[in-house]
Amino acid sequence: MADKNDDRPIELPWLPPAHIVPVAGRGEFFVRHHRHPDPTRPTLLLLHGWTASADLQFFTAYEDLAARYSFVAVDHRGHGRGPRPAADFMLEDAADDAAAVARELSIDRVIAIGYSMGGPISLLLAQRHPALVQAVLPQATALEWSASLRERLMWRLVLPVMGSALRSWTNARLTKRFVERALHDEHELAAYVPWMLGEMRRADASAIVQAGKALSKFDARPWASTLDVPAGLLLTTKDRLVKPRKQRALASALRANVREISADHFAPVETPDDFVAATVALVDALAEALAPEPVATS
Repeated sequence: MADKNDDRPIELPWLPPAHIVPVAGRGEFFVRHHRHPDPTRPTLLLLHGWTASADLQFFTAYEDLAARYSFVAVDHRGHGRGPRPAADFMLEDAADDAAAVARELSIDRVIAIGYSMGGPISLLLAQRHPALVQAVLPQATALEWSASLRERLMWRLVLPVMGSALRSWTNARLTKRFVERALHDEHELAAYVPWMLGEMRRADASAIVQAGKALSKFDARPWASTLDVPAGLLLTTKDRLVKPRKQRALASALRANVREISADHFAPVETPDDFVAATVALVDALAEALAPEPVATS
């Protein structure tokens, strides 16, 4: 039986201009770069999560953010259209990649927004490139991912299974079923399902597994509280992948302004209105905190 969506036309969401940014010694990076007409507005650096791409992670927020800010969204190595270097995936390399892309685009200050895996990348970016990062806004993420024995055992089980699944001929079919169940015909994003499925197929299976290993070993507890930058945090209260208590521990370490949304880990597409509203509100608060004090006149 033919699938009901086999002949559905590909409808695209609003996407900012795309560019390929060559970086010497690192490769070519696919980015979305939007320039706000007001050059005094902060620039956001959007850092996506594990297995996603910049477009999949942030497309629901692109248009609202573009109305207020400049931004650059980067596909990490091995994800989306990101480069495929021979070296194993490391979160530190992903942070350095993002900094290098910003330099190539002559961007000297950013607010780093990181969803899920992008959260650790944003923290490493602030730690390793403090002159670049004005503020951080982690979303649905944590200080660490393997504090308990149960979590460590789960990673050991999940990663080999995921590697096999990603290489399997059944992966596309199972992914399609999952997405269509989450974004049913009445969902506001249902028209974009064919496009989203195509984007999901861009990831490199080996790099995804390596990124999972890197994420499982990440632990910012010894140093996150030393990051001397304003912070916000978007907390997903129904998150089954990153427990809310872990998100709150990160918020405490960063002394972050917190916005909570009643959503699971895939909030950007499952509850896009709440995700976008919370993201914009948090960025607005950070931008206000970073604004220079007006000069007193007499």
